[in-house]
Amino acid sequence: MTDTTDDIAEEISFQSFEDDCKMLGNLLLEVLQREVGAQMREKVDRYRTLAQSACSMRLAGIEDMANLLEKQLASDISKMSLEEALTLARAFSHYLNLMGIAEVHHRVRRQKNVASLSKSCDDIFYQLLQRGVSPDQLYDTVCKQEVEIVLTAHPTQINRRTLQYKHIKLSHLLDLKDRPDLTSEERDMVIEDMVREITSIWQTDELRRHKPTPVDEASAGLNIVEQSLWKAVPHYLRRVSNALKKHTGKPLPLKCTPIRFGSWMGGDRDGNPNVTAKVTKDVSLLSRWMTIDLYIREVDSLKFELSMNRCSDSLSKLAHEILEQESASEDRHSWDHQCYSTNQVKQQAAALPTQLPARADQPSCTECNVGHSHYPRIEIPRTGLLNQQDGPESPRSPMAKSPSQNSLRNASLIAKRKMFAESQVGRSSFQKLLEPKPTKRSAIAPYRIVLGNIKDKLMKTRRRLELLLEDLPCDFNLSEYCDTSDELIEPLMTCHDSLQSCGSGILADGRLADLIRRVATFGMVLMKLDLRQESGRHAETLDAITKYLDMGTYSEWDEEKKLEFLTRELKGKRPLVSPSMEVASDVKEVLDTFRIAAELGSDSLGAYVISMASNASDVLAVELLQKDARLAVSGEIGKPCPGGTLRVVPLFETVKDLRGAGSVIRKLLSIDWYREHIIKNHNGHQEVMVGYSDSGKDAGRFTAAWELYKAQEDVVAACNEYDIKVTLFHGRGGSIGRGGGPTYLAIQSQPPGSVMGTLRSTEQGEMVQAKFGLPQIAVRQLEIYTTAVLLATLRPPHPPREQKWRNLMEEISKISCQNYRSVVYENPEFLTYFQEATPQAELGFLNIGSRPTRRKSSTGIGHLRAIPWVFAWTQTRFVLPAWLGVGPGLRGVCEKGHTEDLKAMYKEWPFFQSTIDLIEMVLGKADVPISKHYDEVLVSKSRRHLGDELRMELLATEKLVLVVSGHEKLSANNRILRRLIESRLAYLNPMNLLQVEVLKRLRSDDDNKQLRDALLITINGIAAGMRNTG
Repeated sequence: MTDTTDDIAEEISFQSFEDDCKMLGNLLLEVLQREVGAQMREKVDRYRTLAQSACSMRLAGIEDMANLLEKQLASDISKMSLEEALTLARAFSHYLNLMGIAEVHHRVRRQKNVASLSKSCDDIFYQLLQRGVSPDQLYDTVCKQEVEIVLTAHPTQINRRTLQYKHIKLSHLLDLKDRPDLTSEERDMVIEDMVREITSIWQTDELRRHKPTPVDEASAGLNIVEQSLWKAVPHYLRRVSNALKKHTGKPLPLKCTPIRFGSWMGGDRDGNPNVTAKVTKDVSLLSRWMTIDLYIREVDSLKFELSMNRCSDSLSKLAHEILEQESASEDRHSWDHQCYSTNQVKQQAAALPTQLPARADQPSCTECNVGHSHYPRIEIPRTGLLNQQDGPESPRSPMAKSPSQNSLRNASLIAKRKMFAESQVGRSSFQKLLEPKPTKRSAIAPYRIVLGNIKDKLMKTRRRLELLLEDLPCDFNLSEYCDTSDELIEPLMTCHDSLQSCGSGILADGRLADLIRRVATFGMVLMKLDLRQESGRHAETLDAITKYLDMGTYSEWDEEKKLEFLTRELKGKRPLVSPSMEVASDVKEVLDTFRIAAELGSDSLGAYVISMASNASDVLAVELLQKDARLAVSGEIGKPCPGGTLRVVPLFETVKDLRGAGSVIRKLLSIDWYREHIIKNHNGHQEVMVGYSDSGKDAGRFTAAWELYKAQEDVVAACNEYDIKVTLFHGRGGSIGRGGGPTYLAIQSQPPGSVMGTLRSTEQGEMVQAKFGLPQIAVRQLEIYTTAVLLATLRPPHPPREQKWRNLMEEISKISCQNYRSVVYENPEFLTYFQEATPQAELGFLNIGSRPTRRKSSTGIGHLRAIPWVFAWTQTRFVLPAWLGVGPGLRGVCEKGHTEDLKAMYKEWPFFQSTIDLIEMVLGKADVPISKHYDEVLVSKSRRHLGDELRMELLATEKLVLVVSGHEKLSANNRILRRLIESRLAYLNPMNLLQVEVLKRLRSDDDNKQLRDALLITINGIAAGMRNTG
């Protein structure tokens, strides 16, 4: 299990962390006394004390006493009533969350109090210059760096969004309590606010009662941007720019951004039938709507700030042109042509502000330390899909409609009502009395005229998007709204240049520069949406097409015949799919998705990812379906489709596919059409994705890590052979078993040459909130991404020193894989053992994701998704997927006399060191007595021997890992992380014992809803204590 603190665990100070944990615990006990009574409060405190004593005994090596105390605790829990069990589960779950809040708070506080942080831009830039990198090379590399962080909706975020917001508020209150200028009275008031917030948390249902829709998941991702990343990005870019100026003499250009963001939320349809073409379109429009709404707020603030008259000739000219256009527009348009132009007249000459916008009086950049959002909650326009079941309710926008208003007749009625309600009859004349005419505005600030014009276009753009989201007609002049980021940046840059030329650089580099940087980073969509679909669905679609054309069955052809057909059709100019062709619903959905992709284009969408890719034909099939859809759409609208074609990205996931990845890329690039297409349409850039989850479930973590390393080497070599640049896209999960771990460590251990200034990586589930939920933490994570990629580019990690090291890795990997598969796939008892010993079957009740837990209906492990596979073992503290097979592999080479070689590999080869360190971290979180308790209570006697054998293997693996690393005990190289883990055990262990008892009762009374709730709360609590899920 990776820990959310792993990247910067050394940045926490225990000086006051434990005091805050104690304070929050006492406040929770105070709330419990009031909410559930003194007797229950005393029980909770007693169980915590008993568990703490057992932990202390075990840490001191007094195992017998520790076992005795834990048995007493388990016995007491088994005698509890259902109501008491539910209360205990809730109390300990909330306390583990409170500890997590305190931990994050102290990481932030530590950052503020340290003059120079490790891995910061200032630190790494200095190191690189000392190691011989020239200032010019450093500057150019940073400016050309392209990192994209892709947020996904993988179902590993346990906490409801409502509780996430309340946790953030508590974090802000902790920050406020630390202020040295507070009086004792003010500090007491802050404590009272904490009590209110904890009371509110206690009285809130912690369980999701309905599965989120894909649009709900996308809305949650957009909220992360609005609440955190929107504030963090300018702060982060200033930090990069200041460090560059300090070390190279040149700041980061305003329109340059080393990091951008992508999303899979609403685009990932692999195994998720709920993500349809309409969902993708709605999510894309919603993302654009939120972007425009945020820009409107920023422009409002700028209008109040830039009130000066002095400006450059170019800005003066632009302002006068705008005034002339507005004057001409007033003469040309009559009132009855303005029915669909809400607020048009109101916004046309908004030079005289009537109300101070939010945060116009605050500093422009350093907003990361403010304890609340600077923006009101965005009023997201809702359709039937926008069902916000969770989180604070957004006020209904004027565009909202009820689900019952879906008929054509009602839609028409709504449109007519809108026309009447938005008519400017009478209003326009009254507005003119309040606003000066253009001829009288010669002395009004030119910046406000330009910014007012920008706001006017943004308002019209937002209005158009609302109509599109509501499926209502919108007849706007395309020149009247902002469609591209260039259209927005150009007048902003004119304002910036004008301020600089007039000696007002201090103003130019404030809020205005921040807005320009936001536009450069977020564009017009916040996060471009990737599409993902499984390769077999494309083959089914081509089957339908070839059968319709009497060409046979595409999927039955061999690879060469497929490539010949696909290449021939790609070179042709005629459409392949007939509009009259009738197809099955699954095929229609695939075709509809490509049609939506053609309509939206690369301005809104990012890459098209093909999961389970294994052949060159998988890529060309998508290229053909994409080309055909674009031909059809452009023919209908009578002009080219917007934007360019989407990048088609093969995702290699299984060990078999990883081994063939290089060959597939070579085959693709050997095809003239494809190579020319990459050079012409994608700037000679090939993107390849490697998957960590399925490879780990397929062969074990050690073998997966080595196969991923070799696959990346081979893909890079293949692209180099054809002089094509490559970007590797890493599909990393949160846990070690799914490729998770510290970002910095992961990037620094990649093969040399695989990170050449470009990188894409997923951030999934609970990791999104943990790494980017607070602006201060987000700034630090963005900085770590930047410096890690920079180091890997300019000073790549060392390759294996000699061929012998590679041979040893092959041998360890082979033995490890054989052992892993013999247990997981070849032992006929293992599947039943897994189902009995873990809450895997019950995880489906959590309602944490919109997609099913299995790709197919089979009950075997093969079709179980990697997330529930890892999640289930995390709950029992066995964390088996991350270490199984490692021990036999290491033992096999050590017995042949290679122990010293392994020690040398650990010291000198970053990849091997990273792999061993992550396994050691996982082993530090495993708990043999707890996992044994699950077996003793839940597993049939005939299968308990399997658990005993696995626990013996776990202990043997620990010893072998310590021999290789040279550490005396687990996590000896990360004392603070070990201490953080130990501090949670007094609350985590009782949660596990309680979960076992609840599972035992539930399996004999599976319709008991209260028992099910109690189980789900224990799952929440254990996930909070382990600091991740899957």
